[in-house]
Amino acid sequence: MDTYTPGQAPGEAKIAYLDGDFDVLKPGRFVVCAVTGKKIALEDLRYWSVDLQEAYFDAEAATTRWKETQGK
Repeated sequence: MDTYTPGQAPGEAKIAYLDGDFDVLKPGRFVVCAVTGKKIALEDLRYWSVDLQEAYFDAEAATTRWKETQGK
């Protein structure tokens, strides 16, 4: 179960994914991987798509989505 840290909004964050960075539109503790459905803590977020505006749990999930969207 998630624990609440003072000063940090609980629940899912809404993010605008940018080149090399992201903006938090709605505060939260995590985002959900578009491929696996796993929660990703914002401090652990490393993989996302600017074009699709979605987050990925790891490089494998990012590669899976890239292959899906590139028709390979």
